Amino acid sequence: MPFENPPLPVSNKKPLDSIEEEPRFLDMVKMNFDNASKHTDMDAGLLEQIVTCNSVLRVSFPIRRDDGTIEVIRGYRAQHSHHCTPTKGGIRYAEAVDLQEVEALASLMTFKCAVVDVPFGGAKGGISIDPKKYSVHELEKITRRYAVELKKHGFLGPAVDVPAPDVGTGAREMAWIKDTYLHLYGMEDPFAEGCVTGKPKGHGGIDGRTEATGLGVAYATRHFLTKEDVCRKHNIVPGVAGKTVIVQGFGNVGYYAAKFFQEFGAKVVGIVEYNGSVYNSSGLDVEALKKHHLENHSLLGFPGVEREVDAASAASLMEEECDILVPAALERAINVTNAGRIKAKIIAEGANGPTTPRAEETLIANGTVVLPDMLMNAGGVSASYFEWLKNLQHVRFGRLNRRWEESTKRGFLEGLQAAGVDVSHVKHEMTDGASEKDIVYSGLEDTMCTGVDETLATAQAKGVSYRVAAFINSLTKIGQNYNVAGLTI
Repeated sequence: MPFENPPLPVSNKKPLDSIEEEPRFLDMVKMNFDNASKHTDMDAGLLEQIVTCNSVLRVSFPIRRDDGTIEVIRGYRAQHSHHCTPTKGGIRYAEAVDLQEVEALASLMTFKCAVVDVPFGGAKGGISIDPKKYSVHELEKITRRYAVELKKHGFLGPAVDVPAPDVGTGAREMAWIKDTYLHLYGMEDPFAEGCVTGKPKGHGGIDGRTEATGLGVAYATRHFLTKEDVCRKHNIVPGVAGKTVIVQGFGNVGYYAAKFFQEFGAKVVGIVEYNGSVYNSSGLDVEALKKHHLENHSLLGFPGVEREVDAASAASLMEEECDILVPAALERAINVTNAGRIKAKIIAEGANGPTTPRAEETLIANGTVVLPDMLMNAGGVSASYFEWLKNLQHVRFGRLNRRWEESTKRGFLEGLQAAGVDVSHVKHEMTDGASEKDIVYSGLEDTMCTGVDETLATAQAKGVSYRVAAFINSLTKIGQNYNVAGLTI
């Protein structure tokens, strides 16, 4: 069986000339769902339940801005599936946020959690603002009031719905939500700290959560490239070392994906941002470039690059020849207008919905491997799951066993030495016990590698694309959950 499906029939499809003519994100998710459902024997009614968004919330509330004016803020939250609880999904602050977007992202979260065996239903939320236009004081007021609205309507709680950071939000906003919940509702709830994840480490967060999504992309891609038979099918040389990488988006996901690809031996040759791109065939210094980006709010002007591309043509750098292209910004970055010019051998989707269905057909027809978002960027929710577990257990990972591990390793070495074995070459770090970050990284790598293995197996067995395979696995797991637990009370 082939490892990828041929392009879908296009005989009845009208050619698309612009991204505006392509389906919106929610429609893209439903199209992918429909493609996958054809390869299952699940009841039509059950499939309808799985794809339907269970609960949605739309709220409006006023805030008084720093200049004394009153502004009405609009917020949203969608709980897509309650086959597992709590529901889980990020909160984004962006002017484009609307109910359809959060419904689509919530549904993707359901399938994403299932594909990597994270026992959450999918959710997503957002506030329709540009956070750059508000002071820190105003953002805190907005966030805390939003948290109150979520709780008031049953959309917040460690056993109900657990938000996390997304576009325009971070650890700071999660700390505000946790503090609001804790002081207004959590005084008698010993698990209140688990009402949100992505918190600062000093406020119940977990070491390794910040970089988890980008690291997960790198782990999954590296593991894919260990599969010699799969690589041979796609005419790709196995191994991540020496591979050239271009990353679109240099925020959290893009930066950490680039950082870890570089650490794994790949060569990051290009970074694409909305206001400019840079390229160097010999490789970019990711850490130095990130420092420059933070200081100048632009990639342009970074010393030593071979080529700069201004804002008007910045996205064109995605079309440069490379082994791995990581779209790590917003949806529909790869679409009918540029898919035919993409030369990357592998698309490792770090963003949600970065490739449109019609673009994917073109990429697959051209021999490009598309590793789907619902698998590739599941590192964030996986680490969030670990943080949630930590909050329920009230103990840092490694605290109970780290010293025991160290003493056991030292005792083993001492035994070897007593038996006449030279252990002087053993590095001190090899006797260290596992830290919280070590445990999170280990759990994350295992999660991503298992997800890749299952996706490849289904793709081979059914002769479908990796995206369809990932959806099939998700639907199968969710369906099994419903069949075992039942549908109604």
